[in-house]
Amino acid sequence: MQFLKKDGVALAFEDNRSNLPPILFVHGWGCDHTALAPQAEFFRRSHRVVSVDLRGHGESDAPHQDYTMAAFADDLAWLCSELALVKPIVVGHSMGGNATLELAARYPELPASILLIDTVILPPQDLLDALQPLNEALGGPNYREAARKILLAVCLPTDDEALKAEVIASYLPKAPQHVLVSAFMNHVTDYDAAPAASACRVPVAYIGAANPLGDVVKFKALTPHLVTAQTLGSGHFSPLLVPDQVNAMLSRFIALHSDPRYLPQ
Repeated sequence: MQFLKKDGVALAFEDNRSNLPPILFVHGWGCDHTALAPQAEFFRRSHRVVSVDLRGHGESDAPHQDYTMAAFADDLAWLCSELALVKPIVVGHSMGGNATLELAARYPELPASILLIDTVILPPQDLLDALQPLNEALGGPNYREAARKILLAVCLPTDDEALKAEVIASYLPKAPQHVLVSAFMNHVTDYDAAPAASACRVPVAYIGAANPLGDVVKFKALTPHLVTAQTLGSGHFSPLLVPDQVNAMLSRFIALHSDPRYLPQ
């Protein structure tokens, strides 16, 4: 891992430092850059690949603060400036997609396009109600078990059991308790993605899992140029469980994103 310090906070990342067009990978809640490792490996052939550990996650510092999507977006914008990433394609999985959407809304001239993978966008009330007890449990002494239940809840019964167990075991914990509590509230239970969705003007795709966590109908109403897709036979961790599907869809969107038919009007 490489590190840069922003206002005294070390932010960790991997960068293959090629001269190819840049692509930035942003992981989800409680994870780190390895959650998108198959995508980083696949795109090394055609892009300069930068994979981050968000503030509070992985090897990045975890100060006691509020972990908001706006704060993550500001970190990503700062990192892009420091690394001279010009018009990067930004790919965010889960919470990383929320941060990526905020990035596009707050810094509209920065990304060339954005892709969100099974991000919680405009969730229905029944989902929020189901998650609220787990959200509260994250603040207690058994927060690790609460986090495990949250990750299990977004998997499918048909997901490969061995791989699913490996994924969940490997991502607990990749962030300390105070980060998990704040970041979960600020991207699920207490977060409204509507302003960022309405403000997004760059080409954008949403790739849901077999049971998408986002309301793509509401999302598209706010972001008419949104392109949507869905993986088959995979739960939330589709970048690891069905990387061939995800990589193919990312590649296709990247090939098309400059086509005028896909650009915002």
